Amino acid sequence: MIATMPQACTVGPDYVRPTAPEPARYKELAGWKVATPADSLDRGPWWTVFGDPRLDELMLQVDISNQTVAAAAAAYVQARALIRQAQAGFFPLVTADYTVAESRLGSTSGTAVASRPRLVSNFNAEASWVIDVWGRVRRAVESSVAGAQLSAADLANAELSAQATLAIAYFNLRSADSLQDLLARTVKEYERTLEITQNQFAAGTVSKADVATAQTQLLGTRAQLVNVGIARAQFEHAIAALIGRPPADLSISKGALARRVPSIPVSLPSTLLERRPDIAAAERQMQQQNALIGVAVSAYYPEISLTGLVGLTGRGSPLVSLANEAWTLAASATQVVFEGGLRSAQVDAARAAYDQSVATYRQAVLTAFQQVEDQLAALRILAQQAKIQAQAVEAAQEQVTIQLNQYSAGTTAFTAVVVAQAQLLTNQIAALTIRQNRFVASVALIEALGGGWETNLLPSAADLETANPLIPQ
Repeated sequence: MIATMPQACTVGPDYVRPTAPEPARYKELAGWKVATPADSLDRGPWWTVFGDPRLDELMLQVDISNQTVAAAAAAYVQARALIRQAQAGFFPLVTADYTVAESRLGSTSGTAVASRPRLVSNFNAEASWVIDVWGRVRRAVESSVAGAQLSAADLANAELSAQATLAIAYFNLRSADSLQDLLARTVKEYERTLEITQNQFAAGTVSKADVATAQTQLLGTRAQLVNVGIARAQFEHAIAALIGRPPADLSISKGALARRVPSIPVSLPSTLLERRPDIAAAERQMQQQNALIGVAVSAYYPEISLTGLVGLTGRGSPLVSLANEAWTLAASATQVVFEGGLRSAQVDAARAAYDQSVATYRQAVLTAFQQVEDQLAALRILAQQAKIQAQAVEAAQEQVTIQLNQYSAGTTAFTAVVVAQAQLLTNQIAALTIRQNRFVASVALIEALGGGWETNLLPSAADLETANPLIPQ
């Protein structure tokens, strides 16, 4: 039925994807390996690049239990239903009614006269069909199909966002675990320092002030160690919410933050437009709005409709006596001759909505390139910083060893030891923070690259349009 409609009668502009600002290369790509082929990141389980079984286990629960993803999935189901709703305009509307009435005649002279009751049965069927001559229904279906694809892209984007958020929370939790281990080791070292100071005091070589300083340093670090538990608990609670479970139902055992940050291959900028679900959603919204221009333009043309009525009536029992037939068939064309500029305003509004969607699409593309560049720069600079910070930790460790030996020998004041130990802990925490930031930036880069998603994973227009069992396939 739909295939026989001449496409030349579909009014409104046909959709062509507008151009978007697209660089030939990434500014921050120097030193990075360009991915070959473009889909080198595994589709779907992109997080396996980190080689963490516990992270893999948690990630698999996002699609099943995350409520934001569930809401996006329900929105996609609703969008597919709207396609069938729009496709209903291709078919006639048929109504039917059936009535049975009983009547009895009485006497007019006042004398009771028995009369037999009469049954009268009526059956009517009416059909009306607005013929889609100008393509109003076709444009509405096109808009609904684009809307469903938009919703599918939103669903993919919600999944990717939830996965990336979970991965970041997980690596932050592992960083808190590593910080707790670092502070626990430091507490043990400070306990040994306190013991040395107490021995020196007992020998009469140092004052009580050195012992008090050592105790203050130890207790302050213990308090720091306890405080890390707040952040760890909050990250664990966040992970529980992301996998759709109450915090009381999730407990993640301790584990250190990995030391090796995986290398993330980066494809060329031209592929980014095909790998980001948010860009795909913005692009589908453009087609949706473009089709609505055609719907608005179709209001300028007359509405051509067919109506038909078939009726049967008769006396006697229902259905058996419907012998008298009546029918009508009519065609009509309705044209609005004056509406005070309503249609032109509707067309202008539809065009403006399309222009707005074009600007939104181009901004989404610019934002995507910015996010990739940001994370490329972050990873490059953090890698350089990590090397320098590792040297700083090594130098600070050596300084602590020297100062402790000199203090034990009585050739230096205890304040020099305290300062050296504080510098060592500060540098060790800084090194851990840099490693934590590198993992977070890696996740953010993968998310900015689309996480392995591609536009060919969207449901095709043909699949969405033939989902209605009344539409011939």
